[in-house]
Amino acid sequence: MKLAVVGVTGLVGQTILKLLEELDVACDQIIPIASERSEGKSISLRNKTYTVCTIEEGLKQNPQVAIFSAGSQVSKQWAQAFTEQGCYVIDNSSAFRMRADVPLVVPEINIAEISKETRLIANPNCSTIQMVVALHKIYTRYGIKRIVISTYQSVSGTGKAAIDQLMNERKGQKELKVYPHPIDLNCLPHGGDFLENGNTTEEEKLMFETQKIWGDDQIGVSATVVRVPVIGGHSESVNIQLKQKATLAQVVQVVQDTPGVTLVDEPERNRYPMPIHAQHKDDVFVGRIRKDTSIENAFNLWIVADNLRKGAATNALQIALHIEKTILT
Repeated sequence: MKLAVVGVTGLVGQTILKLLEELDVACDQIIPIASERSEGKSISLRNKTYTVCTIEEGLKQNPQVAIFSAGSQVSKQWAQAFTEQGCYVIDNSSAFRMRADVPLVVPEINIAEISKETRLIANPNCSTIQMVVALHKIYTRYGIKRIVISTYQSVSGTGKAAIDQLMNERKGQKELKVYPHPIDLNCLPHGGDFLENGNTTEEEKLMFETQKIWGDDQIGVSATVVRVPVIGGHSESVNIQLKQKATLAQVVQVVQDTPGVTLVDEPERNRYPMPIHAQHKDDVFVGRIRKDTSIENAFNLWIVADNLRKGAATNALQIALHIEKTILT
């Protein structure tokens, strides 16, 4: 596989490089792409040095697969140029997620939507990915009528500048501001931009992406997105109401049997998922599973994952490896 990584100097781009190293992915060539201010920088991968190039130069090298992690504006401007050359583009931004002709892919759920003709694939929002992975087997076995989700999202989801704001505030330095308020010792019920209906763009991603991934526009999703002073790892409090009756034991067993999920649910021993333990791991961690006694056939779950890995880089690389195995070979 001749792989281009667009946005290689960003948090997700750097995580993709770590994964390529960890998984020992066989690539004939890595094409590291970033903005002009990073042009000429060197990156190392498996004892080999690569020079960062601009997106124009990367396009000329004719990659087979390109993972875009440089924001929606770059994707809108350049993705089509790559696909027109026959490249398979996996886009981490929100640019194409809701386009009807672009599959929104989580490999554990709907990898079959990718064919030889599928040149553009969208990676879902990080919060959506971890939730649908955790709930997928429950959804397929019992059906889900409604989901109510509150997120506790780390600052790394906003980018490096947000991490810098958090760490600078802890040092008493408050010059840099990515958020409209302090984030240290605080929680911001504000993810993305506010819309006329009162939701934010991040909340509507959870709502509409979930319906698209499962192909079910009847499922109700209500979301509240909160940014918390955590560096890495998103947490979610999720309440689900099922269509068919299930016992607590059945729900726990289904979660335990779900690929890509690790059950951590021993509250009597203070064992439950936390972002500090999910960081640098690819699984989605689920715990605090319990019945919701206020409504029939409903359950609460606590879902945690590393937003830079399964929420972005790992999911994208899984798609790239699928393309390599099933299409390029």
